[in-house]
Amino acid sequence: MAKIAKRFAKANEAFAGKSNITVEDAVKLIKGAASAKFDETLEIAMNLGVDPRHADQMVRGVVQLPNGTGKTVRVAVFARGAKADEAKAAGADIVGAEDLMETIQSGKIEFDRCIATPDMMPLVGRLGKILGPRNLMPNPKVGTVTMDVKTAVAAAKGGEVQFKVEKAGVIHGGIGKVSFTEEMLAQNVRAFVEAVSKARPSGAKGTYLKKVSLSSTMGPGVSVDVSSATQA
Repeated sequence: MAKIAKRFAKANEAFAGKSNITVEDAVKLIKGAASAKFDETLEIAMNLGVDPRHADQMVRGVVQLPNGTGKTVRVAVFARGAKADEAKAAGADIVGAEDLMETIQSGKIEFDRCIATPDMMPLVGRLGKILGPRNLMPNPKVGTVTMDVKTAVAAAKGGEVQFKVEKAGVIHGGIGKVSFTEEMLAQNVRAFVEAVSKARPSGAKGTYLKKVSLSSTMGPGVSVDVSSATQA
């Protein structure tokens, strides 16, 4: 613990006095301070001017990061027959129907993304209390309830990231590995921010993008100038 505290204190020194800096400067700072023994993830946090308790202020969506996440995504698919075969051929890690439902109900959840064909949703709906809190419930709005399971599996494996605003009006996401180049990370940051911007709900009033912050898995965070994060 002492070594971890020492590394964090050193990183805090590097971050001292820095706020509302450009995306490029933030990425450079985070990469330079990352010192964990594993390849840390670049995390983004966005404070939005919404109250998700109101249906017309809910923010959710999906973004295909230009440089992927650097993470191996395990995909489960609820499908039968030809669609089950299609899912397996596309590289899905787990494919099933009632058997998959029973596995999940037993507490065994060995996947990061869940996809379902529309006809399977009555079955999947029984798992709402388990999958919902884990943000794993298939949803047509983010393309995880679909007959095109091949495309959905490929997207999930290829760096697609789902986002959903939390109660406090904050969206979190992992958008790459610290080992990525600065340019790759900056591109991913802007792609994520652009997707959240486009997902602005009809009920949002006033300033929508209030704050954007970046950090590594084990490091301190730094705020990014919103105009820099929204540059094309």
